Amino acid sequence: MDSGRFRTPRTAARPSTSDTAPGPARRHRAARAPRTTRAPRAARLAALAAAGLLATVVPSAQAGAAEPAPRVDLTVLVVDDGGSAVQAITAELTGSGIPYRTLDLNDPGRPVLTAAFLSDPSDSATGRPRARYQGVVLPHEAVFGPDSAEQSALVAYEKTFGIPQVDAYTWAHPGVGLDYTSDGGWSGVLDGARAYVTPAGQAGPFRDLKGPVTFEDNAPDVSESYGYAGRPRAGYTSYLDMPGADGGRVSLIGEYAHDGRRELVVTFAYNPYQRQFRALARGIVEWLTQGVHLGRSRNYLSVHVDDVFAPDARWDTVRNCTPGDLDCPGGDGAPDNPVRMTAADAVYAAAWQKSSGFVLDMVYNGGQGEQWKTEHGGTDPLATRLIADRAQYRWVNHTYTHPFLGCVQDTTTVPWSCAKNTAGATQWVSRSEISAEIRDNLDWAIGKGISVDRSELVTGEHSGLKTLPQQPTDNPNLAGALADNGVKWTASDNSREPAQRSVGTGYGAAQTVPRHPMNVYYNVGTAAEMADEYNWIYTSRADGGSGICENNPVSTCLPAPLDTATGYAAYIAPREARTALTHVMGNDPRPHYVHQSNLAEERILYPVLDKVLADYRELFADNTPLVNPRQKDVGTELDRRAAWDRALAAGQVTAYRVGTTVTVKAPSGVAVPLTAPEGTRRQLLLGTAAFGTPYAGTRSAWTTPELLQSGITLKLPTT
Repeated sequence: MDSGRFRTPRTAARPSTSDTAPGPARRHRAARAPRTTRAPRAARLAALAAAGLLATVVPSAQAGAAEPAPRVDLTVLVVDDGGSAVQAITAELTGSGIPYRTLDLNDPGRPVLTAAFLSDPSDSATGRPRARYQGVVLPHEAVFGPDSAEQSALVAYEKTFGIPQVDAYTWAHPGVGLDYTSDGGWSGVLDGARAYVTPAGQAGPFRDLKGPVTFEDNAPDVSESYGYAGRPRAGYTSYLDMPGADGGRVSLIGEYAHDGRRELVVTFAYNPYQRQFRALARGIVEWLTQGVHLGRSRNYLSVHVDDVFAPDARWDTVRNCTPGDLDCPGGDGAPDNPVRMTAADAVYAAAWQKSSGFVLDMVYNGGQGEQWKTEHGGTDPLATRLIADRAQYRWVNHTYTHPFLGCVQDTTTVPWSCAKNTAGATQWVSRSEISAEIRDNLDWAIGKGISVDRSELVTGEHSGLKTLPQQPTDNPNLAGALADNGVKWTASDNSREPAQRSVGTGYGAAQTVPRHPMNVYYNVGTAAEMADEYNWIYTSRADGGSGICENNPVSTCLPAPLDTATGYAAYIAPREARTALTHVMGNDPRPHYVHQSNLAEERILYPVLDKVLADYRELFADNTPLVNPRQKDVGTELDRRAAWDRALAAGQVTAYRVGTTVTVKAPSGVAVPLTAPEGTRRQLLLGTAAFGTPYAGTRSAWTTPELLQSGITLKLPTT
């Protein structure tokens, strides 16, 4: 890489957002993430002074520790200075379900880091020396100061127990095993740079990656990430590198082993949302925990296509609204020229699935299809084709006719309100009406030979659930209707309710499954229509837009309207693909949802999905395939995570490692997420069995004790 490509940054790093606005009636913008910063000059100078005091770490599995072998708790210590790098690693620990304790350097009342804080000479449960933390995350290598008592205590702890340390963000200098950047290295803005996982990285903690790691460059006029890349010295093994100024390789991430300690050295700025961190996050955690930890993660992607068999209203590029919507004047209340797939679109969808190796979830309205057929001469080529190809898709019940299932809507005003009876009480859609919509759609599918899981449901517009501001509570009749039909998992809108929750009370109540709305709008069939509506939402009034972006404190207006001929392909689709890929790499199982209109006419969804799949497959190795879960599996995953988080918060989990044996105890009924190296065996009542399933070069599973066992015991491989 030509070092002349980069420039000195004028501003601190600016992250991309973790989500973008959904379509009409779901529009939102995610809050911007905190900006990353360069390492402070004082910290860099302190690192130089500390160079002679830093020591190496030896992995605990290989350490020549005093007998008996110590107990090492499966908990991480995070020393937090408020910077975005530590925040990013903490977010990865949280999202994976890995327990950690935070030592807040900005808290004047924080505990002092001492030998007693870090360890216990004799654990009461095992009689062994006890290390309270299996790994340590620091803002940089000299955060306590080279001559401080806290630094000395940390060094002694890491050497005694073989505990690894991550330096979340530092600079290239001999104190971390690197030459200065002036000695053939490089420093500057990394926006758009491509770095490469080295053979050592691919054989080690970053074995889930194969392709180049590209640094985000979302705003050409803003510096988003800054870094230092130095040539490795003795004891340093590079895991991620790039070309240096003199043509050699210089390192951005690597392991520095020295004086009985090990440090993972990261020399570029990042935040939790940036693509480069999301790609590297799993490997950082695997290195930190030596591949043995509570928690598990996957890269998930599933896409729900709503309104299958139903037509969707079309955006009016002149009136800047959608005929049929209450807020669109000048129409008779009926959609103009609605958008609906054709048989040719169905043929294309099936062929695309086969060529891409990815299955779509068809979220269908059977009654809407029957109505269409009645209104069009008694035939429906689309339905005929989709039903013939029914085994190629997954199907989800979307109610028979897609009605609003919350309160009875009073549409005499804009926006609508909940109708009241003479006593002033809210009128609700009845339990029998909701139940009939669910049941009739299920029966329709069964009659067509379509396989549907009755435990899954997506109501029209996620209705029945609370809808702010008009309907602040769920329809009280919804929970009963779900129970009547065996529904356990009902979809919600992640932009409104990102957390899973129960619908109703009591054992067996249905749970929500939040879905990400994709920024491919329900009411468009062409790229030009999409760009036109996008302009209306995201340009200022002065530029001819609605000004919605000016009124929303977490939104950003476009600097100028997009060209409707090129704006979708050049700006919207790549942006939406980037957002979706961020979810994928963030261990987020929530489905994304679009509408059948996006598979019709110009089929504008496919460029987004093609970009996501191509970028993913370029970056990740074959041992880390995309996981494409159906709705009930997402619901189960979120439910397990919530129970696990509650158990951790209540201090009800005990987990530790002694040599090659891992012991975990959790409350009865709580599944434990565990990750361990290949070759790990699970202790049974009699004998052992292979543990977990392979993913990203490790093995992992949600697991519970075997019959007649009170805890979980794993036997790690000896090599």
